[in-house]
Amino acid sequence: MPGLYPVTFGEIELLRDLDRQDGWVLSKDGVPQSYVDLQDPTYLDFEYVRLMADVIDLMPGGALSCVHVGGGACTIPRYVATTRPGSRHIVIEPDGLLVDLIREQLDLRSVPRLKVMVLDGREGVARVWDGTADLVVLDAFAGATMPVELATAEYMSDLARVLRPSGTLLVNLADGKGLAFTRRLVATVRGTFGDVALLAEPGVLRGRRFGNLIVAAARSGLPVDLLTRRAAGGLTQARCLHGEELTRFVAGAPPIRDGEPVSAPVPPPAVFG
Repeated sequence: MPGLYPVTFGEIELLRDLDRQDGWVLSKDGVPQSYVDLQDPTYLDFEYVRLMADVIDLMPGGALSCVHVGGGACTIPRYVATTRPGSRHIVIEPDGLLVDLIREQLDLRSVPRLKVMVLDGREGVARVWDGTADLVVLDAFAGATMPVELATAEYMSDLARVLRPSGTLLVNLADGKGLAFTRRLVATVRGTFGDVALLAEPGVLRGRRFGNLIVAAARSGLPVDLLTRRAAGGLTQARCLHGEELTRFVAGAPPIRDGEPVSAPVPPPAVFG
């Protein structure tokens, strides 16, 4: 049912998509957090989620073992469960009442082979066994802000620990003018992973407007040429920065480390009306 629901960390609003009978938006403090279509999990309404799906689609075929840091309405687990049957999912989400809400209102029980750990992102990943994941998706926000403790070099090393040698990391972040936080986060990821790419809509990538950017990383072997063409050919016509172009983008920005006084960017009030 549409409406406002209390959760552990505030209040969630569920909104029905008037254009799609089974489409739902999960929103917190006026910020859209997740979109799901209960009858068609392959329909991805948010542009940045489509970019993440492009990376996933280009991974080697077959079922995947996945770890998702940040639950929301579990859009990506639903997508992978549909496009790659037999995949297994661990979802790490600190808000237990939100998990209960999604189970009851948005049919989370229908997603096979999904386990939820009601823990914060640091503690949850620490409990995952070494070398067990093909895919780690870091998509955790407090409102519209990425928690800085999930953007540090130490945490990236822990994410790398749970990935198999051929595994892929996806990070969703949001940034605006100057992209200073993005540059530091990319530098942080590059300190752990040998192959890194950055994807975003051109206006966001130039710092002209606040929006989402996707970092894709692996020890080696990102399908950069295919990913570049796929991102450019989508509805977002996104750009993909890699190699020397990404080095120029980072421009010597230092990695983020535990304990540093770093602030994640906050969107201007006009972004969400």
